[in-house]
Amino acid sequence: MPDPLALALTPQIGPRRLQQALATDLSVAAIADLLGCEIAAAYARTLEQGLAEKEREKAARLGLRLVGMWDSDYPPVLWHLESPPAVLYLKGELPPSERNIGIVGTRKASPWATAWTHKVARELAEAGVGIISGLALGIDAASHKGALEGGGYTLGVLGSAIDRFYPPQNRALAEQMNVLSEFPLGTPPQAGLFPRRNRIVAALAKAVLVVEAGEKSGSLITARFAAELGRDVLAVPGRPGDAFSLGSNRLIQDGAGLVLNTEDVLNALGVLAPKKQAVQLEGSEAQVYRALLELSEALPDDLAQTTGLSTAETLSVLMMLELKGLVQSSAGRYSPL
Repeated sequence: MPDPLALALTPQIGPRRLQQALATDLSVAAIADLLGCEIAAAYARTLEQGLAEKEREKAARLGLRLVGMWDSDYPPVLWHLESPPAVLYLKGELPPSERNIGIVGTRKASPWATAWTHKVARELAEAGVGIISGLALGIDAASHKGALEGGGYTLGVLGSAIDRFYPPQNRALAEQMNVLSEFPLGTPPQAGLFPRRNRIVAALAKAVLVVEAGEKSGSLITARFAAELGRDVLAVPGRPGDAFSLGSNRLIQDGAGLVLNTEDVLNALGVLAPKKQAVQLEGSEAQVYRALLELSEALPDDLAQTTGLSTAETLSVLMMLELKGLVQSSAGRYSPL
């Protein structure tokens, strides 16, 4: 029986040839007329070996859904890619709306960038924005965790097959969220596959936000795909000369939207920010918080010296401010949120 999945799994059948072939009756004879006898013979072998049926059975055992180019629920935005994925291997659901942002950045993220990403992703999720990333270490993981904490939608796009999950450190995280791959089951992680997944992140998102990226970061590939697809490119500024921020700073220099907080992202997406209830601070809490705003980042001893409070009292106040979601700590240093 002719089978579009069998055609997609046949060697030498790329996305463009597959699109052409889908307009035929998918018979071996029709493929021979369209693409030549060699490809038709390879297709015939794929059919004889039952590779499509085996792939479906393996996917079903793993709880995956296969969404092919020929299916009505295939995301239309992917058709605009130069090389659209022939088949999507999906755990969970595709993005439910167009209010999605791709968040990407370095795997070796600094503490401030990880905390910032987690907070902003959580607030975006609370505002109804979907978060799409690559399920890598660092910024990717922080964005997925923030979205989950905010009770929102998040999708991880892999650079390997779902049954060859990478990196293994994020496997538990992946179990809690939606995961997507274009690679047939059994495909191991390979360096050349990760840039390919970046184009899917860019295509499914309305905008791409680069949080922290070096000069040769893979995140810049995602940003380039986004620009080519007409998506907004946003970036978070880092310290001048910081190796992990050279790429994101360069994006801003080249015209990317500068992002400092959640509201900046929501404005870029055209999403109305939810109203927040103001937190009233009095006494020592107000004193410490004002000092921290002026210093941007400080050790408890620094704040104690600035405010005239004892170190013990300052630590107690900082703990309360952290519980109220007004400050964050990293490596013993505090900064306002």
